[in-house]
Amino acid sequence: MIKRLTRLRWRRRIRKGRRQVEDISVQAEEQMERHFFKRLTRLFNVRRFVIGWITLIVLLGLAVTMQLRSLGGYYQELQPVPGGSFTEGMIGTFTNANPLYSTGLVDSTVSRLVFSGLLKYDEQNKLVGDLAENWQADENSKIYTVTLRPHLKWHDDKPLTADDVVFTFHAIQNPDTKSPFFRAWQGVDIKAVDAKTIVFTLPSPLAPFIYSLTTGIVPKHLLSDIEPSQLRSLQFNTSRPIGSGPFKWDTVETTSNGPDSKLQQIGLQSFENYHHGKPKLERFIVRAYTSEKDLVDSFQRQEISGLVGLDRPPDSIKDVENIQENTASLTAETMVFLRTDSELLKDVRVRQALLKAIDVPALVSGLDYPAIAADEPLLHGQLGYNATLKQVPFSIEEANKLLDESGWKRLDDKSVRMNGDKKLILKFVAQNNADYVYLTKQIQKAWLSVGVETQVILQNDADLQDTINERDYDALLYGISIGVDPDVFAYWHSTQADPRASSRLNFSNYKSATADKALEAGRTRIDPSLRAAKYIPFLQSWRGDVPAIALYQPRFLYITSDRLFNFQPRAINTAADRFNNVHNWMILQDYTLKTR
Repeated sequence: MIKRLTRLRWRRRIRKGRRQVEDISVQAEEQMERHFFKRLTRLFNVRRFVIGWITLIVLLGLAVTMQLRSLGGYYQELQPVPGGSFTEGMIGTFTNANPLYSTGLVDSTVSRLVFSGLLKYDEQNKLVGDLAENWQADENSKIYTVTLRPHLKWHDDKPLTADDVVFTFHAIQNPDTKSPFFRAWQGVDIKAVDAKTIVFTLPSPLAPFIYSLTTGIVPKHLLSDIEPSQLRSLQFNTSRPIGSGPFKWDTVETTSNGPDSKLQQIGLQSFENYHHGKPKLERFIVRAYTSEKDLVDSFQRQEISGLVGLDRPPDSIKDVENIQENTASLTAETMVFLRTDSELLKDVRVRQALLKAIDVPALVSGLDYPAIAADEPLLHGQLGYNATLKQVPFSIEEANKLLDESGWKRLDDKSVRMNGDKKLILKFVAQNNADYVYLTKQIQKAWLSVGVETQVILQNDADLQDTINERDYDALLYGISIGVDPDVFAYWHSTQADPRASSRLNFSNYKSATADKALEAGRTRIDPSLRAAKYIPFLQSWRGDVPAIALYQPRFLYITSDRLFNFQPRAINTAADRFNNVHNWMILQDYTLKTR
């Protein structure tokens, strides 16, 4: 009975509610009819009054908008803001992102974005901590203690610890790994004291050691079970690298338009847990081309935002609006290496004459951009540089005299010098790029003016490396990376001319007992003044023996299609060092409130 009464009561309430809704609807229709539709016919009589008010409201709105825009400059300004995707293009091929192996332009670009080292360089090209929070050396500079930052993470959110650092350098030390950095780490003992502390113990003091700590660190938890001989060929290196750098791996794509045209695209995403803060850019894309034409065409189509690896802007983009040319000096040196064991150049007087025949400052001033002329195997302002020991100056008269004394004679001012039935014709090799085309032509003219003929051979990078390895040249126009530290042992010590040497960077095959002792002593002294003093005999020998002709300090050219904010390096050591503050790069702008 109770249930039935309840149902009846609810039914009455529902019917009552419906009647109320119907009454409200009828009243609403009557009100609309009375107060709106009936009065709508009177609108025509007051049309001027209505139009006037509407016009006034519109004018007031426009006035307020214009005033806000005009006053915006007082409290707003256009500022760079986070976000966006930046795409770099370069010539080359991507083969390996692993920092244990990456050396080429494309590989080192990807590796530097994905991996971090213990130390890195800042905008002033000075060493600062990266993964490392601090570091110190003992009084004998044989023991270095490095402390990691807290809460470091890999891209897969695993913790990065001292064990990862020890694993990385032990892998480099293992000959089966076949890392190009193997030689630099021999004899160094590496131990983890705790999760954040690593101790490096050197067999003897080595001044440039601290700069080796910029090498990228790899994850032990992913690679420790891999045989060292297999590390170079892992998919980890090319399709699934896990690092701790500002950007983490996303995708890799390869497209081909024929045997001579291939494009590789590597997509990276910003890493939220990056130890210097999440990067301002959301994405970073690296595109590698096999031809300069494809690269430049892609830039003109605005498919890429930045060009890397070119010596100068291509003529086809010089008139394009908003092109930015960002430059930084490289701690490197472009030289003409004279092979001292060449049959034509083994006489030091011939090498001295070739130097005196070139007006180096005038030659360098002919480049399309300002460049710092070089005059020693060390850079201007570098520790050990000595202005009193720079290479001898230009003198055609002295060049001719030296060649005469060496037995190379000429019949008249236009003939090529001869010694018996031999002609003084040098094989002069260089890379085929715009700067070197200009330089080889000018040097060829300078040497011909003193009776020395040259056979100039311009090669692509791959062929040039074969020529260098075979030492198939008399003179080689080439650039070497020196870095912040003045240790040039690898380029001038006699052991580095040995075909069995791992690097073999002594391109002149220069051998001097005096220079060897000075180079050995200089790299083992930590005190700056003592170290500079130890280099003096090397500079004296180099000046007299003329194993090379120093030309200039090259630049790094970075071309972007629009302004790149916070790219401010003054000097860098390698092209990859452009990324020293990449986490702060920005490309977007928006109006924001001014800060007082």
